Amino acid sequence: MAKRKTKQAAAYTDPRLLAERALPQDGEDRNARKRNSGRARSVTVNLAESPLGWLHARGHLTDRQFDAGEKLRADWERAHLAPRITMCWDAAPISGGKRRNIPVVLNETEAQLVAKQRFTEAINHLGSDLSDIAWRIICGGEGTPVAEKNLGWPARSGKLVLKIALDRLVDFYRLPG
Repeated sequence: MAKRKTKQAAAYTDPRLLAERALPQDGEDRNARKRNSGRARSVTVNLAESPLGWLHARGHLTDRQFDAGEKLRADWERAHLAPRITMCWDAAPISGGKRRNIPVVLNETEAQLVAKQRFTEAINHLGSDLSDIAWRIICGGEGTPVAEKNLGWPARSGKLVLKIALDRLVDFYRLPG
C-alpha cells in the first residue's frame, strides 16, 4: 500500500522556500488591507530567489546582463567579502611529503585573493555612480525598491540604473553576445 504524502510533509521535502505574501488591492493602503484582510490577494514568493533572478525571470534583464551580475556575485562570494557570523573552523593545511607532477591549481587562499582582485576591478570599472546600486542588489540581496529608498532615489529609477551597471559588467567580464 502506497503511503500518501500530506501537504505538510511535501512542504518539508520541497527544496524551494515558499511563503504566502498578501498583496494590497488596487488603490488600497496598508491600514485598509489590515482591516479587510479577508479581501487581500496573495502571491507565493520564493524566499531563496535573488532580486537579480527575480528581474531576469520576469523579462526585465537579458541573459547577458543576468550572467554578468551572477559573475560579480560569484566573485563577491568567492572572495568571502560578506560579514562572518561565526569562527572559521577549517583544518590547518598539512605540509611535507613529496610534490608530484600535479597541474597548478589555486589553493583556497589564492582563489580568494584572485576573486577579491577581480571583484574590486569590476566595482572600479562601474565607477562610484553605478557601484552602489549594483552592490546593493547583486551582492547585498536588497530588492530594487529597498535599494532605491536607501540611496534616496526616486521610485522606479533603480532598475534603469542597474541595467546600465549590468551592461558595463558585461563589457568588463567580456561576455559573448
